[in-house]
Amino acid sequence: MVNSADVLDVLIVGAGPTGLVLALWLARLGVRVRIVDKADEASVTSRAVGVQARTLELYQQVGLAETLVDRGRRATAANLWVSGRQVARAPVGDLGEGISPYPYVLIYPQDEHERLLIDRLRASGIEVERSTELCGVEDSADGAAARLERAGGGVETVRVAYVAGCDGAHSAVRESSGIGFAGGTYEHVFYVADAEATGPAVNGEIHVALDTTDFLAVFPLKADGHVRLVGTVREEAAQKGERLAWEDVSRRVIGWMKIDVARVNWFSTYHVHHRVAERFRSGRAFLLGDAAHIHSPVGGQGMNTGIGDAVNLAWKLAAVLQRRADAAILDTYEPERIAFARRLVATTDRAFTAVTSSGALARLVRLRIVPVVIPTAFELAAVRRFLFRTVSQTAVTYRGSALSEGRAGGVEGGDRLPWACPAEARRGIGERRRDNFAPLTSLDWQVHVYGEPAPALQSVCDQRRLPLHVFPWDPGMAASGLERDAFYLVRPDGYVGLAGRENDSTALTSYLDSRRLIARPY
Repeated sequence: MVNSADVLDVLIVGAGPTGLVLALWLARLGVRVRIVDKADEASVTSRAVGVQARTLELYQQVGLAETLVDRGRRATAANLWVSGRQVARAPVGDLGEGISPYPYVLIYPQDEHERLLIDRLRASGIEVERSTELCGVEDSADGAAARLERAGGGVETVRVAYVAGCDGAHSAVRESSGIGFAGGTYEHVFYVADAEATGPAVNGEIHVALDTTDFLAVFPLKADGHVRLVGTVREEAAQKGERLAWEDVSRRVIGWMKIDVARVNWFSTYHVHHRVAERFRSGRAFLLGDAAHIHSPVGGQGMNTGIGDAVNLAWKLAAVLQRRADAAILDTYEPERIAFARRLVATTDRAFTAVTSSGALARLVRLRIVPVVIPTAFELAAVRRFLFRTVSQTAVTYRGSALSEGRAGGVEGGDRLPWACPAEARRGIGERRRDNFAPLTSLDWQVHVYGEPAPALQSVCDQRRLPLHVFPWDPGMAASGLERDAFYLVRPDGYVGLAGRENDSTALTSYLDSRRLIARPY
């Protein structure tokens, strides 16, 4: 059998946030893992800085969210500048109030983020194996053989049930599996810099500035006076093909935003790509994060999407390895995540092209249309909440998945479980014990009822040893789409698998039996 004593359950290749989260969830679920990375040390640069609400919700399930919130910085507002003029300001401190227990964007640099994940993984008894590179994977009916090569020259062949490729844009797992990675590269060279600075825009808020041939994004970091700057390198400097430095960046927008940079602590340049792997699975190998999809940094979606991939796959691997679900459940990973990745890449591609293109139409949009349309749109509460749901990834849905069935109220199978919390309990992180996300820390299937459960439903849950959580009905729950006395079968990742009416307990039995789902003992 694939999970016999001499076969490792899961080999994770790549120890960025995606691989680390996958390892952490699998370890919590009792799965034997190894995680390797060809780099000789963890990241020491901040790269991604935005942690979205949906990521924090997933982290809450494993006891990580509060630590990130304490260490990070909440962005209080987002500002838009066009040609030297501030045209819009949108408060984002509580933009998602009532939607999520984390109704904001959290700024938390990736290097610190990775160190936290590594520490938590180490506490679970798992160390990242550094300077270790995957040389190839050979699939078989009862497992796979993965060849690992260490920097010192040693080679090891590992028998493994599954391989998870979290190894970035140049993924060895993807290349070994022969999976195409179609897409393209934007023409401009971009820079990212962590700097100590002063000026009106160094005020703890997010700023995005557009100009004729340039753009700049400013993100606040934890310490006052420290910012992340993202912008374009001067075209004549980029064409030199030499090693670029801070002196090569375009200063036009920095100048008219009155940002005075006193010191640059880290600087890097890069080309932005937009690609999606043609498939996310090949036999026993899976692709996640940048190995599966890369896109522009618009909206701070990349790292958060990879973390979403990791959580989606983790509980499915654990269920199959522990014989608590039919192996076909693994077939749902690709369609659920690839659909979102394709939409995301298409959306960020259009947005990034509008922001950076030198074409006449793009210039017209950003310099003439945006200053008129965006301020008006930001004044509408419905627009602001739509933007929060989109950017926060709380709007991601798996409707149409083989794991999604039924509808009750405004909630369909495949939807993220709406957050339900009495208004008086929404004041702070430590006061959320009465919310409906608290039981999700079990990382297992469970049934939720908002109101009174039908006796037949209670009987099915008792027979199947399936946790049933009953929440007193609150009129505010209807606004979230929940239906009184209906039941919701919730997946380990907080999405609804089955939404059923009050007296439809047979649908629950059918759902569990058709997928051979068995709840973990509790």
